[in-house]
Amino acid sequence: MPEVRVYSTRGCQYCRMVKALLDRLGVAYEDIDVGADPAKAAEMIELSGQFAVPVTAVGGEIIVGYDAKRLNELFGSEQRGDLYDVIIIGGGPAGLTAGMYVARKNMRGILLTENIGGQATESWAIENYMGYRMVTGQELIAKFEEQVRELHLHIELDSVTSVVKEGTLFRVDTVSEQTFTGKSLILCSGVRPRWLGLENEEKFIGHGESVCSTCDGPLFRGKVVAIVGGGNYALTTAIEMSDIAKAVYLIVRSTIKADEVYLKPYREKDTITTYQNYVVSALHGDRFLEAITIRERDSGEEIELPVDGLFLSIGHEPNTGFLDGLVELNEAGEVVVDQNCHTSEPGVFAAGDITSINGKQVVIACGEGAKAALEAYAYVMKQE
Repeated sequence: MPEVRVYSTRGCQYCRMVKALLDRLGVAYEDIDVGADPAKAAEMIELSGQFAVPVTAVGGEIIVGYDAKRLNELFGSEQRGDLYDVIIIGGGPAGLTAGMYVARKNMRGILLTENIGGQATESWAIENYMGYRMVTGQELIAKFEEQVRELHLHIELDSVTSVVKEGTLFRVDTVSEQTFTGKSLILCSGVRPRWLGLENEEKFIGHGESVCSTCDGPLFRGKVVAIVGGGNYALTTAIEMSDIAKAVYLIVRSTIKADEVYLKPYREKDTITTYQNYVVSALHGDRFLEAITIRERDSGEEIELPVDGLFLSIGHEPNTGFLDGLVELNEAGEVVVDQNCHTSEPGVFAAGDITSINGKQVVIACGEGAKAALEAYAYVMKQE
């Protein structure tokens, strides 16, 4: 078997997916933390041409990102034929809480997720979760995961590609070519980040442009970065990156709309330069991102800023593409639920940021996850 090396960072959810798949396939590998070792980071960039993780080296082949299809081709795939009482899709606060309640009800459950923690892990600081004055998203989710893993619940790090109802059961297919069957579903797949939508943007994704500062931020130590956005996440990213990068530009489309708790440390950072009422209008570079052009929205004035990295914090969209009409969605693409987390399809429940419930907060997602699990339990017991 060829030598396998996984270049990763501690905060990268897709790195965990790669390692979980290799573990499941019985593949030994060397895990290299490029966030802690600049020399290894340079080695990874030279091998892959990527300023993003994960990167997997299999002998002389370089695999960028979570490419389950290629890893399965190289090392073989695994199929499961089990029937579950509940299949939970998504491993954020809603999904993990649902998983805990499913296990406590002694139901046979499985949690399918691309990552543990979802959007919550991207938070540098959470200051509105009861029991903690301040906790990072990664620390809080680590507590969630520790509790869930102590229970009888199988967790599978994989990405769902489709869900189909077959008679009274639900079939779930994943990107790593696994199939799972369940009597009920709980949808907790959350949201996915928005991109700028510029013509040549795809060229720079992973080559300087990122939507996950906790994943890729350590690679930009001592460099110049720009952050796009004006909400809480953008400001916390700017604050944290100001301690890593040499200089930080904050590009705000209109006005800063962050909570006061983030405004004070933001104002105290003299390495952050803010361009308010500006948008990113162009990306420049050859192999990697080298500069961005920003445009003032009223005057049309354009400024070119040399940068090594660009982090986007411009909002999210519901992660519902795999549902393909299974349940009703609203105009925003969110899953429509009633007050008890029921969707339009019997046996399918939903919780967290994927739903039409107002208030996208960790504590709300946890409560909705608990409700969804209890409703799924009642549904399965009634069917039996």
